[in-house]
Amino acid sequence: MPPEDDRKRARALLDGATAVAVLTGAGISAESGIPTFRDALTGLWEKFRPEELATPEAFLANPKLVWDWYAWRREQVAMALPNAGHVALVAIEEACRDRGVDFTLITQNVDGLHELAGTRRLVELHGNIRRVKCFDHGHAVKSWPATDGVPACPHCGSLLRPDVVWFGESLPGVALTQALAASQSCEVFLCVGTSTVVEPAASLPFMALEEGAKVIEVNPTRTPLTGRATIAIAGSAGEVLPDLLL
Repeated sequence: MPPEDDRKRARALLDGATAVAVLTGAGISAESGIPTFRDALTGLWEKFRPEELATPEAFLANPKLVWDWYAWRREQVAMALPNAGHVALVAIEEACRDRGVDFTLITQNVDGLHELAGTRRLVELHGNIRRVKCFDHGHAVKSWPATDGVPACPHCGSLLRPDVVWFGESLPGVALTQALAASQSCEVFLCVGTSTVVEPAASLPFMALEEGAKVIEVNPTRTPLTGRATIAIAGSAGEVLPDLLL
């Protein structure tokens, strides 16, 4: 089937849906110039493995090393702007809201670009690198002093850490519950820029399929979902999503 026909079918599915869920992954962030997690292990950090920088054990062993890496990544994120894919998803959400259609955007990304673009119903499965919390108790901290070391929590004195999910940690319970509910109740599931291999997010589009939803995949490369998706559109988020506007 010609690609344009797939896009027309996708638009029709979104236009007729009574509930829409979206899952986004690293692909949409890469279009804004944000390196993927493993691509961020370059330059000064290329000699490290993720397990040395993104686990509770790594932080306990060398908190300054971990803090400095995430500070460097925050600087990269701060320079990035939402791209056409982020903006299109905001427009799709607004169109759904105008029609009284339930909309939930679930993201694996930690860069905060969906919120910056204007997405309202947002579930951040892996946290947000722009936020910090304390290591011992999870107190949310909005600002912290510039220091050569690792700042301390103003509430309890424990060290601050990025508010992201590290290897070996569970996803935030509320976020996971919201993601599961949206995936199980949607009529159309839009999967954008994710490899569908990182669990538990990878299972969400397949869960939607099992519940009878139509699944639309937008990705420039094939994934484990491609062969099972209702519609699989090969292309980037910024190129494809504006063409799916209702």
